[in-house]
Amino acid sequence: MNILLMIADDLGRMAGCYGEPRIPTRNIDALAASGTRFDMAFTSTASCSASRSVIYTGLHTHETGQYGLHHDYHHFMTFADVPTAPALLNAAGYHTGIIGKVHVGPAEVYPWQHREESETRDVDWVASRARAYFDARTQDALPFFLTIGFVDPHRDETRGGFGNSGFGAQDPVFRAEDVDVPPFLPDLPEVRQELAEYYCSVHRLDRGVGMVLAALEAAGLARDTLVVFLSDNGAPFLNSKTTLFDAGVHLPLILRRPGQRPGIANPNLVSFTDLLPSFLGAAGASPPAGSRRGRSLLPILEETTRLPGWDRVFGSHTFHEVTNYWPTRFLRTPRYKYHRNVAWQLDFPFSGDLYGSLSWQGIRRTEPVMIGARPLARYIRRPPEELYNLEDDPFEVTNLAEDPAHADRLAAFRDELEAWQRETRDPWLYRDGISVMAVEHHLPHGLELPDRFDFDPETPKG
Repeated sequence: MNILLMIADDLGRMAGCYGEPRIPTRNIDALAASGTRFDMAFTSTASCSASRSVIYTGLHTHETGQYGLHHDYHHFMTFADVPTAPALLNAAGYHTGIIGKVHVGPAEVYPWQHREESETRDVDWVASRARAYFDARTQDALPFFLTIGFVDPHRDETRGGFGNSGFGAQDPVFRAEDVDVPPFLPDLPEVRQELAEYYCSVHRLDRGVGMVLAALEAAGLARDTLVVFLSDNGAPFLNSKTTLFDAGVHLPLILRRPGQRPGIANPNLVSFTDLLPSFLGAAGASPPAGSRRGRSLLPILEETTRLPGWDRVFGSHTFHEVTNYWPTRFLRTPRYKYHRNVAWQLDFPFSGDLYGSLSWQGIRRTEPVMIGARPLARYIRRPPEELYNLEDDPFEVTNLAEDPAHADRLAAFRDELEAWQRETRDPWLYRDGISVMAVEHHLPHGLELPDRFDFDPETPKG
């Protein structure tokens, strides 16, 4: 079975099939209607390169070294010994290719046989290159794993722009007064202006998805191809991208397997760590030796009820830009979300694109300054632990971590997350302000770590 993976950049759940009322996304919606829409899909981290590495490795970023952005001076890279989707599928006899945004490295760890890296937003060009790739595969009859890395709807390098100039009338112009401001943002003129531009970029992405799928169909390959569509992280606004709040990590994931029952809304909690096992399952290939993360989604593709064992996902964020150090981990269940903020004494950092945005500059001039329903001070300065009841508080505003009524639940989630950190060899599992992994060789020789997260200079004995 062939595999076509399409990655949107910073889309979040801003599509009609996920409840967005104002942006017409007929091609994404049609794909969902013909396959399976996972309603509870989560990335591990809301940062572009890091999230993509999770997709390609089936591992969390603290396991692979892809701690943050790959490009420019950030220069985070995946460890040389980490098996990746292109390497594993090359070995399985597949032809592997990528067109558009790559954003992970180094190249020898991600050895796509065909690589047309581009930052273009010209989805006509992207579709034409996809057509050429599909035509080549019909000629050589090789099964393929092709990734399309769309640039839309990422911000451009202007203040408030989303790369919409130069595309004529192919995408509609949206009016600021007609946008639907999501609850994680305040309703301000600057926010509306940026959302109107963002809508246009989302529409162009949707147009590109439609053209790539049409090229797949025209090549006669659709009936033999697993199609996967997702976004790497949430929308490029405060309270979303670079955060582990649901607006940043609760994402679209659509799979369409040939011959499957269409129109499935799957409620199971799934992780982007499940994607590599799914690709390997579609290819009939074995997972790499020692792989412990992720499970193939193919056996549950047509499920419409929640299954036992599909009720937990974990996440891991450490950097976005190299200057954005803020390690944090999360555990998500259907109802609750637990955050462990490792470096909570630090102010939560702004990424460069969000700090320079018109929306943030408008937000900071309001009184009082609010990030959605969250006061600015609580967005920037966060406690060591956060616990949210998402049924009552879907935007994670009311922290229950210090509520005595939730003390037992907090303790259970804390233990569960720590067990996961130990299983995944997380260097950011801290005791007394030190990485447990960094001093574990001393533990058999009598070192005792105080049972607390942080070092306290007022009580150094513990």
